Amino acid sequence: MELIAQYGTVFVVIAIIFGLYMTWGIGANDVANVMGTSVGSGAITVTTAIIIAGIFEFAGAALAGGHVTKTIRKGIIDPTPIVNNPEILIFGMLGSLLAAAVWLMIASNRGWPVSTTHSIIGAVVGFAIAGIGADAVQWDKIGQIVASWVISPALGGTVAFVLMLSIRHLILNTDRPFHNAQRWGPVYVFLVGFIIALVTLFKGLKHLNLDLSVTMSFVSATVIGLGIAAVGWLLIRRVKIDENADRDHHFASVEKVFVPMMLFTACGMAFAHGSNDVANGIGPLAAVYGLVESGGEVAQKSELPIWILLLGGIGIVVGLATYGRRVMRTIGTKITELTPTRGFCATMAAAATVVLASRTGMPVSTTHIAVGAVMGVGLARGIGAIDLRVIGGIVVSWIVTLPVGGVLSALFFFTLKGMFT
Repeated sequence: MELIAQYGTVFVVIAIIFGLYMTWGIGANDVANVMGTSVGSGAITVTTAIIIAGIFEFAGAALAGGHVTKTIRKGIIDPTPIVNNPEILIFGMLGSLLAAAVWLMIASNRGWPVSTTHSIIGAVVGFAIAGIGADAVQWDKIGQIVASWVISPALGGTVAFVLMLSIRHLILNTDRPFHNAQRWGPVYVFLVGFIIALVTLFKGLKHLNLDLSVTMSFVSATVIGLGIAAVGWLLIRRVKIDENADRDHHFASVEKVFVPMMLFTACGMAFAHGSNDVANGIGPLAAVYGLVESGGEVAQKSELPIWILLLGGIGIVVGLATYGRRVMRTIGTKITELTPTRGFCATMAAAATVVLASRTGMPVSTTHIAVGAVMGVGLARGIGAIDLRVIGGIVVSWIVTLPVGGVLSALFFFTLKGMFT
């Protein structure tokens, strides 16, 4: 308690610096995953992706990301043994933030799309084992995380595979593919608006006291989806057949129909990601701030001030703009060749799977879902369309995320503890 009274302001300043570093890492890695399919398919440029993410990630974080954040990430550890030593939790949260941020920077530099959620969880577990004891860790949760390495990409891949087959059946393998693309395009755009609206209504609007029932959420999402479909219909109608391009590539005009549709998926996924995943970076920051403000009271939940959300939004946008290109390249070009139709399927599949997971409580990762969705699109053309070496490298990076985060966190925890005690 005395340490918190003496160094409270210092702890908050360090937490802000580490929190910005962590959210910068989320932008460089996690947001790059979200935008990678749009860039890799050629629907938008890297600059456009940064602008879209800048607007919609920030809007999602600031408007719909302010739900109460659990201080101890997802119940991973039991803080009861350190109720009388709250400074231990402060050192642990600071160490966890720094450890996860360092790992995200390394992964982004290598172009590995890793899970920010798993990075921070691995870091919190590492601190808990080092600072409290192995008994403080909820090991059943860790088992669920390991299971999600299989569940997440499998779900995303399956949905993307089915979507790709539907586009082939309804559009590509028909006598009039361009006509059918314009006919079915608004339906797919409706699904995008409907799904993204559900993500936000289910998970992101609690702090606005908009706690809608399941029925009201579906009705609201349907209305939003119809509105977006109407805009999509207007944009799709403006696309004309390019006979010269069709000579070189039979479906060139069809792909052009999907370019404006990809803009909807890019904007929607950026907003949903900002509203849902920003807490990975600012949850520990909120925990430190809450402990200092309360004078050391260890609570399972703490309110999230708006300035912390704004900090998170700024860090995410700067991270994508300065360092996101490598991960975008991995997701968008290295796993399999993407076109606007394939990129649309992958992004929409990722969004749909996130909705399913958020409602059923399945332990999944947005990053792993996105990678699985791109693989599913590739598999629709056969196993030869996927670069298995790239997939192997990605899977290894997933497996080492938890232990690397844990070891780094324990190291930083003891360093900080030694500096202040």
